[in-house]
This record gives sequence, C-alpha cells and structure tokens, in this order.
Amino acid sequence: MKNKNITPIKRLSLRDEVYETLKKNIIQLVFEPGSRLHDKELAEDFGISRTPVREALKLLEDEGLVVSTPGSSTRVTPLNEEGASHAFPVAASLHALGARLGVPRLMPSDFERLEAANKKLEAAMKKQDILSAVQADETFHEIYLSAANNPEIISALKRIMPKIQRLEIAQFGSLNGLKSVEQHMRIIEASRQGQEQLASRLVEENWLSLGGLLTGK
Repeated sequence: MKNKNITPIKRLSLRDEVYETLKKNIIQLVFEPGSRLHDKELAEDFGISRTPVREALKLLEDEGLVVSTPGSSTRVTPLNEEGASHAFPVAASLHALGARLGVPRLMPSDFERLEAANKKLEAAMKKQDILSAVQADETFHEIYLSAANNPEIISALKRIMPKIQRLEIAQFGSLNGLKSVEQHMRIIEASRQGQEQLASRLVEENWLSLGGLLTGK
C-alpha cells in the first residue's frame, strides 16, 4: 500500500531528496521507533530506483537514525533517553556559541523574526501542536546560527538535533513550553542590548533546561 507521506521525486538530487524526506518522517515519528524500512517499498513509493534509497538509508545509518542488520531490513533506531542526555550538553554548547557569535551580527529584521518565532512557539504550545512548536523553536535558534555564519556549528548540530527532536516530540506532554517562551524573551532582550555573553549563557540554559525535562537529568 502506498505511503501517503511520500510522493514521487522530480528533482535530480534523488539521494538527498530521499534522505531529507525519510529524516523528516523519522524525526516526526511518522516512522515509529523500531519500524522496518524496506528499500524496495520505499523506492516504489518515491517512484525511483532502489539505489538512491539505499544511499539515503546509509546516510541515516551514519547519523544513528536507522540501523541495518546484514540480511535483514533496516529499522528505525529506538528512542534513546541516555543518548539524548549526552546530546543535550553538546547541543547547548554549540547553540550558545552560535548565539555569542551571532548577536553582534543581528539586524533589526532579525529581531522581528525572533519575536515572531517566539509568538508562534507560544501559540503552538497553547494549542498542543508539537510539530509547529518544534518548528518555531528551531526557527528561533536558526536565526542566531545564521547570523553566526559558522558552517562547522551547523554541521555538528545536524547530527545531534534529530536525536533531541525525536525525544521532544515523543515526550511532548512533559514539556513546559511557556517556560521556554519566557527564556526566549530574556535571550532577545540580552541580544538587543548587545550582551552576547549573557545571551549565550541564556541560550545554553534554555537547552539544558529542556534536556532536564526530557531526560530527567
């Protein structure tokens, strides 16, 4: 039966398109932890050959989102609170560095975007809309990362954040999103004042407090 979450791909970068689509579905728990991913079925769903699907699955395996056993189907990696507990301090430090580098580069339009993203986060949390909340939070922090203009930070976070986001979505009921909204407001204020060190510290605290809620550590 055709998976409604997958549509045929028309662009040339087939492997990357498959990778991004599968990664999104894994993070959002459309493909549940432990579920099987058959390259033949996926290729049929995408309307392409099995080669780019296999290449995409290999990338996902390298990132720890799927696991393959010789002679067996690929499976989505189970949720791992311990792994996420190790990921949070690293993510917190990287985002804090991004804020410290990014604050001096922020433009007036960036502050408008930061406030808009935080309002979307608040609205999503009140509606219990986890996917919109995660997206709004991601947008908020990406503004700092973009301003920092450091590709090494982006590259490192690319491997770490999916582990965090999966757990965040799975344990949405344990989150206090309004606390994060308040923390974001303090981050914005420190940034407006050009206090990059304070903004950096507040960003790190924001991520560590989220980690504490999700992992109990």
